[in-house]
Amino acid sequence: MNLNVTGHHIEITPALRDYVKAKFERITRHFEEVIDVNVILTVEKLQQSVEANVHLRGKDIFVQADDSDMYAAIDSLADKLDRQIVKHKEILSEHHRANGALKHQAPQ
Repeated sequence: MNLNVTGHHIEITPALRDYVKAKFERITRHFEEVIDVNVILTVEKLQQSVEANVHLRGKDIFVQADDSDMYAAIDSLADKLDRQIVKHKEILSEHHRANGALKHQAPQ
């Protein structure tokens, strides 16, 4: 998994980069086929915003979260992304089960 962290109007400190990396390792627990993750951290006045674009095999997932605290925004983003990846994985497994079940089903 390639992780790219960039910042708009914010300097990416090693602590912030490590925090993002730790949160995004949850993704690989659910789905190992993550190719690339681009994270953009943005600060505009009092609003902290985090965007992530995750490139999976066969699909791209985009997630955005806003909060007054950057670490809370990263937590919210990781939760949203986790839910979307689990949903994507369930859809893939249901698709494969349905095709396999029909193919190997005995005629009645």
